[in-house]
Amino acid sequence: MMPLKFWESGEMRSTFKKALTLGLATIVAGAVPVGAALAGALADAATRAEQLAASGDAAGARAAIRDAVSDFSAGLPFAVGTATFVASDPTGFGMFEPRRDNVFKPGEKIVAYIEPMGLLWKPAQVPDKMETRFTVDFDLLDAGGTVLGSQKAFGNFNFTGVTKNSEIFATLTLDVSEAPVGSYVLRYNLNDTNSGKTASVDLPFSIAVTP
Repeated sequence: MMPLKFWESGEMRSTFKKALTLGLATIVAGAVPVGAALAGALADAATRAEQLAASGDAAGARAAIRDAVSDFSAGLPFAVGTATFVASDPTGFGMFEPRRDNVFKPGEKIVAYIEPMGLLWKPAQVPDKMETRFTVDFDLLDAGGTVLGSQKAFGNFNFTGVTKNSEIFATLTLDVSEAPVGSYVLRYNLNDTNSGKTASVDLPFSIAVTP
């Protein structure tokens, strides 16, 4: 198999958007159904957050909507959300510069931004905290589907916090300098350690000599 070099890094961030009602409506409309109870909890949280915000309790409003969205996100099926090649290392959740194309020069490092969703959270060993973790495998395939190289658990991510943070991402960097000019597929397999579930995503790319 082709020799490969690889790096990984991960980070999680929390943000609060002022448009609580609009943001919540978007989540409810676009998400996979997980039951009337969770959907009702989101609606209740939106109402509560609006009441708190109107009374001047911005921190309470933020906490109400954050906790409800975190619980909702944790109940989604495990899957890969955003997955894209990026021009440089991301600086936070959703804070990345997409590549203009998926054509790389020979020897150029390949950097991908990946957002897992639906991770299972469990109580951490640290009191009053929750923990989630996942690993990432990869396969490098040629245009015909033949596996040229692979690595199990080359990325290992562990997140601990007081809430079920839904804004988690991974930065995955590969050096395929040994690969000749041609078309390839980079397949990432994400493994939720707590649930045992797996989700995959394929990112096609090519290596070409550009003028």
